[in-house]
Amino acid sequence: MDLNALRKFNYGVYIVSSKKNDGAFNGQIANTVFQVTSEPVQIAVCINTGNYTHGFISESGLFSVSILSKDAPLKFIGQFGFKSGRDTDKFEGVKYFLGPSGVPVVMDYSVASLEAEVVSRLDVGTHTLFIGKVSDCKMFSDLEPMTYEYYHLVKGGKSPKAAPTYIAEVNS
Repeated sequence: MDLNALRKFNYGVYIVSSKKNDGAFNGQIANTVFQVTSEPVQIAVCINTGNYTHGFISESGLFSVSILSKDAPLKFIGQFGFKSGRDTDKFEGVKYFLGPSGVPVVMDYSVASLEAEVVSRLDVGTHTLFIGKVSDCKMFSDLEPMTYEYYHLVKGGKSPKAAPTYIAEVNS
């Protein structure tokens, strides 16, 4: 079985953010975000159960998605993707605002954002698929969104083990 076939799916690069009821917030890089219905507009995000952001979404029932542009530098992506919010303030030095739901929305390098309220969740083992009804969305620019393929091939980015798309490298 050639697991590289899985790399032919199209993905984007997103920052999924949430808040806790005490006002704390966190965000992470995600590549599995997609629209599931148009009436009402609902989206899904897939988050590793061990990720700090998972607990924030589980507690508040809210999340935002910031769609990153091709211009986002690897260092910026790493700030949200290769560190834990348990150890660092991921929003330090980042331009963001609190949306109507009180969830942080990242503006730096974002082409658009969506906010959603969790209406359903599905335990898929290592990850939870959160389905959210979209409550707000904004456009920031007409720049081209970053695809996961672009992230890998042009930016030289890697998939962390917590990513739903992680495939262990095989030494040949």
